[in-house]
Amino acid sequence: MEVVFIVILVIAAIFVARSLKVVPQQHAWVVERLGKYHATLTPGLNILIPFIDRVAYQHSLKEIPLDVPSQVCITKDNTQLTVDGILYFQVTDPMRASYGASNYIVAITQLAQTTLRSVIGKMELDKTFEERTSINVAVVQALDEAALNWGVKVLRYEIKDLTPPAAILHAMQAQITAEREKRALIAASEGRRQEQINIATGEREAFIARSEGEKQAEINNAQGEAAAIVAVAEANADAIRKVAQAIREPGGEQAVQLKVAEKAVEAYAQLAQKNNTMIVPGNMTEVSGLIASAMAIIQRGAPVVPPPQR
Repeated sequence: MEVVFIVILVIAAIFVARSLKVVPQQHAWVVERLGKYHATLTPGLNILIPFIDRVAYQHSLKEIPLDVPSQVCITKDNTQLTVDGILYFQVTDPMRASYGASNYIVAITQLAQTTLRSVIGKMELDKTFEERTSINVAVVQALDEAALNWGVKVLRYEIKDLTPPAAILHAMQAQITAEREKRALIAASEGRRQEQINIATGEREAFIARSEGEKQAEINNAQGEAAAIVAVAEANADAIRKVAQAIREPGGEQAVQLKVAEKAVEAYAQLAQKNNTMIVPGNMTEVSGLIASAMAIIQRGAPVVPPPQR
């Protein structure tokens, strides 16, 4: 009895183990019943019929990175490029992923390589380095259309390396060096040109400043001379007014006559000292009359009128 009980217990355990299946999160299991697709088990506890149902395929629904092996591609200008990349995909239909292709990973890898060769073959070498984004997009579009029947969604493709031959690399490096030297020469010439412009601008501004200063100095000098002339004229006018006022006072005319006589005598005396030639007035009575009038004014203090001229 114990042996039978043990056998029954073992058989029950086998039945329970084969009938109860726990599917992890982000996984999908494909169940076949008698060799035919029956259902797709979702995460959690699932019950199967032992010996009739079996789990044929197990798929992960997570995003899967797939390394695409490097390959040699020929560009439009007949240049070889060694290209490798990485592909990201996700199983969206477990049933199609199980029966759509014998090995969808190999199929995606081969299709990625052929599509990449086709896309790069339409571009020139320089464009392949500039158009990485467009290459990635083209590969993803081509894979997504084909992988739809495989129950797989291609999310993105990224090129890791684009390696041209060593000779091409050397030529590209020489071109880059020449371009940098060209930019350096252009920058230096632009600097010299700007320097000359700055010097010329500074000299022009300095010349303008000097001319403005000279102009202002001349204006100030002219204004100063004009003010001096006005001041002298006003002083002379004031002096003349005072002399005229003094003449109108009593004894003013006699004082004027005395002053005139003194100046005349001094003038004749100076002429006699500076010249070898004796200068004698044509009418001696004029000199004697001036002297007499001056002596009379000094001695008497009385007004004396000089004799009339003849």
